[in-house]
Amino acid sequence: MAGTMFQETPSLLREQVRQNPGDFIAWVMLADAELDEGNLAAGQAAAERALALRPGHPEAQARIGRSLWASQRYGEAAVALHAASAAAPQHPGIALWLGHALEDAGDAEGAADAYARAHGLMPDNPALAAHLLHWRRKLCDWRDLDALSLQTRRSVTRHEGAVEPFAFLSESASPDEQLACARTRAAMVARQLQPMAPATTIADTTLRLGMLSNGFGAHPTGALIVAFIESLAAMPGVVVHLFATRADDGSAIRQRLARTAVLHEVAGQAHDAVAQRIRQSNIDVLYDLRGWGGGGTPEVLARRPAPVQVNWLAYPGTSGAPWIDYVLADRFVLPPSLANYFSEQVAWLPRCFQPSDIQREVRPPLAREHYGLPHEGAILACFNNSYKINPASFQRMMRVLAGTPGSTLWLLSGPGLSDRRLRQAAQAQGVDPQRLVFTRKLPHDQYLSLYGHADLFLDTDPYNAHTTASDALWAGCPVLTRPGSTFASRVAGSLNHHLGLTEMNVDSDDAFVRKAIALIRDPMELSRVRTALAHARGQRGLFDMVGFARDFLGAARRMAERAHQGLPPQAFG
Repeated sequence: MAGTMFQETPSLLREQVRQNPGDFIAWVMLADAELDEGNLAAGQAAAERALALRPGHPEAQARIGRSLWASQRYGEAAVALHAASAAAPQHPGIALWLGHALEDAGDAEGAADAYARAHGLMPDNPALAAHLLHWRRKLCDWRDLDALSLQTRRSVTRHEGAVEPFAFLSESASPDEQLACARTRAAMVARQLQPMAPATTIADTTLRLGMLSNGFGAHPTGALIVAFIESLAAMPGVVVHLFATRADDGSAIRQRLARTAVLHEVAGQAHDAVAQRIRQSNIDVLYDLRGWGGGGTPEVLARRPAPVQVNWLAYPGTSGAPWIDYVLADRFVLPPSLANYFSEQVAWLPRCFQPSDIQREVRPPLAREHYGLPHEGAILACFNNSYKINPASFQRMMRVLAGTPGSTLWLLSGPGLSDRRLRQAAQAQGVDPQRLVFTRKLPHDQYLSLYGHADLFLDTDPYNAHTTASDALWAGCPVLTRPGSTFASRVAGSLNHHLGLTEMNVDSDDAFVRKAIALIRDPMELSRVRTALAHARGQRGLFDMVGFARDFLGAARRMAERAHQGLPPQAFG
């Protein structure tokens, strides 16, 4: 049902409904086209005209739901889409949009049912299979996981349909499969848009850096970049522009960013208007800080508002997009052997590609009992999102629990019934389910204090801890990880590498289990690792944001200079 199935432009459809205002189908198509362009008010108005022409019609009701969902009115969207789905129970597209609305409205299990119904109606559709697969991963519902994953990977390899690249990062896929997935999705966007006229660079001494994201606030992206932006903006000859696609959340991070950079509030604006805002700001280098992640706006980047555009930080993989020139990385997270699987040229930084907020205060935690932890025993933590905890990573954790009697696995509570399912999976592997303790999501300062009770962080793969690994290390908790062959599987390893803690990067599941058990059984050895981490945190460059800003600015100047000279992007670093 998404508007991307239609090729008509909004302008043509507007003319069509002007000439024939009673054309129901044209109003429905116009609603989709406007929403695809980010014109939320116009999309809702078109949907309302369609509904007025045919009251109760499921196609019109569905567009009402879609417009409400796009406006972040998730509860109302779910009501409208429930009505549409009840009127058209055999419509897979409506079931899919109902799943989206229920997901964002907080009805996790209801969303799963909607995605399952959509897939059941069109079992051969790869996009529907991928949606169901990703949501079942979030719910730790591992039924049919291998079959759904195989179907999704085959469709990606055959270019049979557009699978969301962010969801695909959770699959045990090869780098070339990830590239194929991203390229197919990018091609879908490119077919619908015409880029702007080429941007010209301004010959002056000021370098204008732009960043586009929905994460400029109390969000993992905001938490990573705020101290770096403060250091970067203080350097001579540079102005930082932030284009915020999500409204001000009133957070301390948002306030710090607004004091430091030129903050453009573009939430709710049409994609073309956002691109024009970027162009009018004369940005030399534009960084996409969302990519294919949720809330990303590839339609803005595809218009080419800046002469140089860079994939950095929030999407840990290749964009596959012809409108992205560079990916910013380091040589651990993206070794030269992986460069051929990236559509971008690689700009390698001499330090870890991921910055951190060095103003994060780590407060002492409350008593163990407050969090439901036992009085005694080692605490093994994994605060990764639930979709990263796949059967293989979970089995590895269970093996560690089995080898460390009295230990507890401390997890972040997931959506729906995911906690219950993980306890059931533990019991099926012979581990007392009460040894799993879940904590709800907390404000960042309270969350950081949790690491005061954690002895060791157990990572997941193929999708590592990223911001979470940085949090753990900053708070003094060692991270044990198994770097893989993709960017997303090497981030925690990069953090360890740049801290000099290479011993915490292992090369197999068996080595992971042995290392974790050995550390927990030998408190003196674990204490040595924690002391080494504490020393490295202050001495190594991982948390040096002035140094990071200096390296980042050097790379930006090099990219901008090539563009100013009319030269194509070229890997460097």
